Amino acid sequence: MSNSSSSSQFLLLAFADTRELQLLHFWLFLGIYLAALLGNGLIITAVAFHHCLHTPMYFFLLNLSLLDLASISTTLPKSMANSLWNTRAISYTGCAAQLFFFLFLITAEFYLLTVMAYDRYVAICKPLHHRTLLGSRACAHMAAAAWGTGFLNAVLHTANTFSLPLCKGNAVDQFFCEIPQILKLSCSDAYLREVGLIVVSACLGFGCFVFIVVSYVQIFRAVLRIPSQQGRHRAFSTCLPHLAVVSLFVSTAVFSHLKPPSVSSPSLDLVVAVLYSVVPPALNPLIYSMRNQELKDALCKLTHWVLFHQQ
Repeated sequence: MSNSSSSSQFLLLAFADTRELQLLHFWLFLGIYLAALLGNGLIITAVAFHHCLHTPMYFFLLNLSLLDLASISTTLPKSMANSLWNTRAISYTGCAAQLFFFLFLITAEFYLLTVMAYDRYVAICKPLHHRTLLGSRACAHMAAAAWGTGFLNAVLHTANTFSLPLCKGNAVDQFFCEIPQILKLSCSDAYLREVGLIVVSACLGFGCFVFIVVSYVQIFRAVLRIPSQQGRHRAFSTCLPHLAVVSLFVSTAVFSHLKPPSVSSPSLDLVVAVLYSVVPPALNPLIYSMRNQELKDALCKLTHWVLFHQQ
């Protein structure tokens, strides 16, 4: 196609050519998707309906679960539908919408993870100032800033990416519409403008990552000074899951968007994309609930209430 507007659809990457493997991909992704829906849905419900969880940490966790639910719903259903119906097509408008919402949600999630690191830093290193620095209004403003930043970033990148002239076919070598794969279809030097925007976004993201690392260095120094073993265990139980989520999310997302073309391959790109777009939303509920006694207690009460109410 000579221009992006001349094509009515793109072709997404097919996971397999045989019908059996296509169905296997469908059932595998369906299981992951249902697990993500159930886990994040339980966290949202538990935090919303249990007054003891109405604290800044769980408020941000609720927002994280909302972002995870939305982001995994942006990519997996279309991929599952294509495997089930033995097709690769996604409309031009659908591709643009998928790219926009995915960028919006993962950017908002990254900034929210930065805010969560700040919350943990204040709670552990400056506990006497926690209510002052992280009151309900401040938490709402921080969450709104994360969502708003994600929205603006998505508008900027989506508009710029889909304004590029594309003349190298319409096959996207990924199971969802992703900026690096669409840039490969560009036929002019105009794509360098989007590369520049990606670099700027990466620099801002790196600044947030440095902030997270510095926050956790201070947190771990403070935790090691806690005389009570139970106190140290409680602090680590709320910090280590967050650090694990940040590490997986940042490392795979940065590698996906900034890796040199020489190390790019369809199989590697696919694995990395799954690691930063599918795995975190599915594992976040498990990571946060397994090491958090308050959340486990709230989920148990919620389960008992549902069972009792049904009886």
